[in-house]
Amino acid sequence: MNTIKRTLNDSPVARWGVLILVGFILSVNYYFYDAFSTLKDLMTKEFGFSNTDYGLFVSFYSIPNTFLLMAVIGGIILDKLGIRRTGFVFVFFMAFGALLTAYGASDGYRAGGWGYSFMQSILPNYSPELKMMLLGRFFFGLGAETSIVVVSKILVKWFKGKDLALAFGLKVGFGRFGTFAALQISPVVAEGGAHLTTAIWLAAVLVLTGLLAFIVYMLFDLKFDRNAAKTTVAAKIEPFRIKDLLDLFTNRAYIYIALICVAFYSAVFPFMAFAPDFFYHKFGMTYEKSGQIASLLPLGTLIFTPLFGFLIDRKGKAATAMIFGSLALFVVHLVFTFTGFPPYLPMLLLGVAFSLVPAAMWPSMVKLVKDKEIGTAYGLMYSIQNLGLWGIPILAGIILDKTNPGNPETLNYTGTMIMFTTLGLIGLLFALLLKRENRKNHYGVELPLNKN
Repeated sequence: MNTIKRTLNDSPVARWGVLILVGFILSVNYYFYDAFSTLKDLMTKEFGFSNTDYGLFVSFYSIPNTFLLMAVIGGIILDKLGIRRTGFVFVFFMAFGALLTAYGASDGYRAGGWGYSFMQSILPNYSPELKMMLLGRFFFGLGAETSIVVVSKILVKWFKGKDLALAFGLKVGFGRFGTFAALQISPVVAEGGAHLTTAIWLAAVLVLTGLLAFIVYMLFDLKFDRNAAKTTVAAKIEPFRIKDLLDLFTNRAYIYIALICVAFYSAVFPFMAFAPDFFYHKFGMTYEKSGQIASLLPLGTLIFTPLFGFLIDRKGKAATAMIFGSLALFVVHLVFTFTGFPPYLPMLLLGVAFSLVPAAMWPSMVKLVKDKEIGTAYGLMYSIQNLGLWGIPILAGIILDKTNPGNPETLNYTGTMIMFTTLGLIGLLFALLLKRENRKNHYGVELPLNKN
C-alpha cells in the first residue's frame, strides 16, 4: 500500500476518541453481564431460583455462541459485510436482550403482563420469571459476543502498527470498569431486595445507551473509509472465503491460543458470577462487602492491562505473559480452595492474571492470521470461549447443589473451587504449548507489536 496523504487513523485524537467510544459500549456490555452476580441471593429469594437455576441463567448467555456458532457466523458476516452493518445488528440484539431480561424480572410482567401466561404454560418445572429472563439472556448473548468481535476488528482497523496491544489493554480495561461498576453499584441500588427490579432495569438501560454510542461510531467509520479511499492507492484486499476457515483449524498456534482462552475465561467469568456468594459463605461477609472484594479484580485490570499492553507493544514477550498470567490464576484458585487466607490479596493477584493474559492474547492474533480472516478468527475464539462460559456455570451450580444437599445455611464451595483450579492448570498447559509452537515456527508472538 502506497500512502499519498495521512489517513484518519493517523490522527491520535481520532484514534483514541474511537477507543473511548467503543470502550463505552464494552463497559455497558460487561456491566449487564456482571450486574447479577451480587444479586444471586436476592433472585433466589424473590424468584425462587435454585443454585442450578442461577447457573443456567448465567450460562444461557453462551448458548447462541456455543451451539448456534453465532460468534463464528458473526465474525464471517463481519469479514463479508463490514463493521457498520454487522455492528449495528448485533449491538441491537444485545440491547433488545437486556431489555427483555429486565422485563422478565419486572413487577408488570409478574403481575400477568405480556407473555406471562404463555411462559407459565410451557416447561412448568421452571418459573415464568426464569423463562423470560433466559430468553432475554439468550438475545443479549447473541448480540454481546459478536459486538466484542466487532470492537476487536475496529481496534485492528484503527490501531494496527500504532499501539495495538495498548489499545486492546484499554479495551479490556473498559470492560473491567463495567464489571467493577456493576459489582459496586448493583447491590447498592437493589437495597437488599427492596429495589431489585430497579437494579436490573438500570443495567438494561445502560446497554441501550451502548446502541446509541455505536450509531455515533458508525459516522466515524464512514468518514474513515471515505478518507482512506481518497488518500491511498492500494491493491484490493483479497476477500474472505469460507474455505479460509481451514487455515485457522490447521494453525496449531491459533488452536492453542483459543484453548488458553476457553480455559482461562472459564476459570474467571463463571467464578466471578459465584464469587460474592462464595465470599459470603466462606468468610461470612455481607453481600455488599463481598461485591466490593470481588470488584478488586476489575479494579486491578483497569490499572494493569493497559500497562501490560504498553509493554507488549514495545518489548513483546506475549507468550511469556500468558504463561505467567495462567500460573497466577492457578495459584489464586489453589489458595481459595484449600486455605482460609483472606480474599483481598488473592483477588488483586487474580486481577494481575486477568490483565496479563488478555493484554497478550487478543493483539497476538494479528501475528497468526491474515487480515481478511481477523473477524472470523476472533469470532471462532469467542465461540470456543463460550463453550466454557455456557457449561462451567451450569456445572458449578450442579456441583454446589450436589455437595450441599438440603440447602444448608452455609454452602461449602470446595468441590466447585477444585473445578476452577483444574481449569487454571489446563490454561497454563496450553500457554506452555503455545510458547513452544511459536519457537518452532517463528510466528513472532514474542516480538514487539509496534512498527519501528
